[in-house]
Amino acid sequence: MSLLTLLSVVLLSVPVSIEVDTSDFRLAEVVVTANHHHGTRLSSVSSVEVDATSLTAELQGSLAKGLDAIAGVQASAIGSGQSRPAIRGLGFNRLAIIHDGIRHEGQQWGDDHGLEIDRFAIDNIEIIKGASALLYGSDAIGGAILLNSSPRPSFDSIYKPVSGSAHLFARSNNLLLGASVRLEGVHPIIGDNEPREQSFYWRLNMTYQDYADYSVPTDSFEYYSYRIPLYKRTLRNTAGREADGSLTLGYSTYHWHTCLRVFETWSASGFFANAHGLEVRLSDIDYDRSRRDVDLPKQSVNHLKVLWHTAYSYDHWGVEVNAAWQHNLRREESEPVSHGFMPTPPNTLERQFSKHTATLNVSARWQVAARHTLRLGMLGEMQHNRRSGWGFIIPDFEQYSVGLFASEEWRVNNNLMLNAGVRYDYQHTHIHPYEDWYLTPVGDTAVYQQRSSALRRSFNSFTWSAGMQYKTAGWLVKANIGKAFRTPIAKELGADGVNYHIFRYEAGNGELNPEECYQADVSVAWENKYVRLQADPFVGYFPNYIYLNPTSDYREGLQLYRYTQARVVRAGAEMMLTVRPWEYLDISLQGEYLFARQLSGEKAGYGLPFSPPWRLMPQLRFHWKEQGYAAVDVRVSGAQRDIVPPEKPTEGWWTLNMSAGQRFSFNTCALTLNLKAENILNTKYFDHTSYYRLIDIPEAGWNLSAMVSVDF
Repeated sequence: MSLLTLLSVVLLSVPVSIEVDTSDFRLAEVVVTANHHHGTRLSSVSSVEVDATSLTAELQGSLAKGLDAIAGVQASAIGSGQSRPAIRGLGFNRLAIIHDGIRHEGQQWGDDHGLEIDRFAIDNIEIIKGASALLYGSDAIGGAILLNSSPRPSFDSIYKPVSGSAHLFARSNNLLLGASVRLEGVHPIIGDNEPREQSFYWRLNMTYQDYADYSVPTDSFEYYSYRIPLYKRTLRNTAGREADGSLTLGYSTYHWHTCLRVFETWSASGFFANAHGLEVRLSDIDYDRSRRDVDLPKQSVNHLKVLWHTAYSYDHWGVEVNAAWQHNLRREESEPVSHGFMPTPPNTLERQFSKHTATLNVSARWQVAARHTLRLGMLGEMQHNRRSGWGFIIPDFEQYSVGLFASEEWRVNNNLMLNAGVRYDYQHTHIHPYEDWYLTPVGDTAVYQQRSSALRRSFNSFTWSAGMQYKTAGWLVKANIGKAFRTPIAKELGADGVNYHIFRYEAGNGELNPEECYQADVSVAWENKYVRLQADPFVGYFPNYIYLNPTSDYREGLQLYRYTQARVVRAGAEMMLTVRPWEYLDISLQGEYLFARQLSGEKAGYGLPFSPPWRLMPQLRFHWKEQGYAAVDVRVSGAQRDIVPPEKPTEGWWTLNMSAGQRFSFNTCALTLNLKAENILNTKYFDHTSYYRLIDIPEAGWNLSAMVSVDF
């Protein structure tokens, strides 16, 4: 294993103007900003902003888990190293991950596939709740997470030729050890003995972490009615390691700047050994020999992203261009064991996927009048995905898409802002046929069974959005309504295979129609010197929601899930309350609730599979002189009995957690210490959104995390 050398060239970039309402409250270790208006972003939508300091203090094992403390955001975990975020229960291809202006494209169809992004290279995160497809494309039907790194240097700041930070971190539950280093510099161009408003800047990030099998508060679990013991209460073969590197080179002037960014992530981790079935009993691998070795079954992922960003801004207009190329190479290896009619495979390569993605985004801003701003944009993308290996779940495919949007913002007065926009999208998907490499008996003959047939589908749709923002005397009210749509992905159209890691057989449906959503969001916030209260209710109607319907049938020994569509209504709310009775004390409470109901189809009257239950997160936080804090919080989750048969209900649970941090400032550097204790009582509980609960495996047990950071 080694990191590839990152080489880069300088090309263009410059951000569109930023206006930030400085009213903010520290809530559950994230900064919740009342109003953030940035570039082409609609300011009438509900959003939460997380800065790098808050994200680092969370000390979670992955980027997605670090956002789980925010009301309305969930993280589904597979093992100790992989997790995926969801907003209001919508994740995967209903949630757009926007990394420095470009949609991140990995193999996100997989429930067990994490984000291939270094969290230490991220400086700011904005979470947009609700349909955001108008700006970010069809994947944003449920919301968007904007990951921003390496901001343009400010000409008002002090130039530093070299600065940076270093982090050492550890977790007790899975014996994680890691380190991250950042170096950066700004070099002004000198003329007439004074710095001019132009400079070169650079940034280098490197991160490495190694973790062992993680522990759970149980001695055994149940699989196919077998009771299987766990050695020393650890999930065998869930260890892994990850290495990340990134380089940014840029040139900046007062009106424009340009930069090239190269990101590379490599990871290797094991799949829980018993997830592939009971053949572990016959394996020659000693899974309990070491907590740190990575044996079969396992996965490795390499993601390379080259991103070019440039923009020009002058007086009342501006243009921004983002272009990127991404390559995601994913390998899944397993012991060659026969299944059903499949003979013993010739090697360990079960699945491999190689995905190339080229993206181009162009947007323009024009202030047509004193209070009117028009924005236009075009987004284009090409995807090319090829599979190999003896296992099958999704076919080869190409996908081409283009989107055009226009929006207008009208600032009626200093208190009221209105906005509206329209968008047109076109997408073409070409799925290639696939036949098994082995013969399957059909009647009196044996055939190479076809898993995927050739398919060409084209989709198009008009979407729209309208909203308002009103602010006065401590009140901030936002409202937004709109239509969003999402095209079915290749897995939904052509899947036909076993997904061992989440214990089911998945079958696609080539007749699926694009998914549409009509949604209304409201956000009402009020605050004074001592109290801040915010409520974010929402409701959405899907005429043709796409989901995996659990059936009572079994195929190749696993429960069959089949993609289908139904009319669905979803509604819910998030609530956030912070009280500051004393200068050094915050008392906060966050809560979330989601209701989902199918209105048609064979499961009419039921909810949706893996829907998150209600959740409350109270916290007491002491802080002093902005240099340190100590906090205690409780995570409370309700029981989830609103299920889809044959899905099983999940009981409610609660955990106790504590955290503390202290910053020490010196003349030329600063030292920060952070500690976090999770599930202090070692509670045995099951997360309803976790796939491991299907085989009676609880969430991770007690954990202590620590980080030492130095800024220089």
